[in-house]
Amino acid sequence: MSVGSAISPNLALDQEIARLRAAGERVVHLGFGEARLPLPAGLVRALDDGARHTAYGPVAGRPEVLAAVAGYHSRRRLPTEAEQVVMAPGSKPLLMALVAAVEGDVLLPRPAWVTYGPQARLMGRRAWGVDIPERCGGLPEPAALADTVRRIREQGRRPGLLVLTLPDNPTGTLAPPELIRAVCQVAREADLTVVSDEIYRDLLHDPTAEFLSPAEVAPERTVVTTGLSKTHALGGWRIGSARFPAGDRGAELRARVLATASEVWSSLAGPLQSVARHAYDEPRELTEHVARGARLHAAVARAVHRTMTDAGAECRAPDGGFYVYPDLEPARAMLAAHGAIDSASLERVLLERAGIAVLGGHHFGDDPHALRFRAATSLLYGVTDRQRRSALESDDPAELPHIRRELERLAQALTKLTA
Repeated sequence: MSVGSAISPNLALDQEIARLRAAGERVVHLGFGEARLPLPAGLVRALDDGARHTAYGPVAGRPEVLAAVAGYHSRRRLPTEAEQVVMAPGSKPLLMALVAAVEGDVLLPRPAWVTYGPQARLMGRRAWGVDIPERCGGLPEPAALADTVRRIREQGRRPGLLVLTLPDNPTGTLAPPELIRAVCQVAREADLTVVSDEIYRDLLHDPTAEFLSPAEVAPERTVVTTGLSKTHALGGWRIGSARFPAGDRGAELRARVLATASEVWSSLAGPLQSVARHAYDEPRELTEHVARGARLHAAVARAVHRTMTDAGAECRAPDGGFYVYPDLEPARAMLAAHGAIDSASLERVLLERAGIAVLGGHHFGDDPHALRFRAATSLLYGVTDRQRRSALESDDPAELPHIRRELERLAQALTKLTA
């Protein structure tokens, strides 16, 4: 089943903004979820040290790399052996391979990250969006999930895979433990395989917040995916990993993913495996770097959240990562006067009339008639390494002049459109 010829909307928007800026236009870029932060020297050394690894190597990854990832999960209350891990060039290929490995339809929270649904359709699966709870995103409301499973079966179809995101992209929120337990209970009763996308796990705004992985609640059926693109700002290096359940079910699922990997990407590039080993071993300088990044993400995301709510938007407070997901329904009449009547036209109006780049909620499977969009806050940190380093090291990054200017421009643009 085709998803059309268009590339993923977040990548398309980033390319368009690069074109506009090259043409001299000024744009506040809130449309792309990339953390462009200074590169720690230890990661550069690891890449240099790994340059001699020119052979393909094992499909799953080199033994020492798998052991490092296993240690990472074990330190997070998920005891893991190396043979439960698979490495890949980013977590996207792993997610795609998991869809291929699990028979049946795919269930997603609505809204959900832009890639989950298209991947399911590319593999000939049907993707079912299930509305999120009022409190948070990243998982379906449990009763609605159970009802959707029932409807899938009534249509003679088979529910197969449930994808969760903790913390969430696009809403920036973290599901509390009681909701995780309730969703996992539905998954167990329906015999769903669960994918817990935890790529933002180490970027909680409150480091003392309680994080419960679905793999702790339903260990026999939950695959955890993660990577280094968000925590270590290594998106372009493409380093992802997956942790599979222990036991026969997990071993069979891992074998199916490896079969796909062997035909698609062969193995993670050798030098990048050296980077992965260093990062997942979590030396002190890297854990401190990640912690500083989490504090920066929290400060700027909260500032953007305040800007949105001050403009009249309804918006959940962010808990992790670098996203907010405002709803401008209270300003529908004012926005309609500017031609914004749904999420697609709102996205266009914000860019063309205010120079604000966002991704409309329709890209995330949300109601296309709603006035919701995702704002990614991580590109506000600066356009030069010097600006980004100052943001990373600041006690109050939202008050740095270059960030404050962007926040003020955002506030003025929203006021102009909604007042």
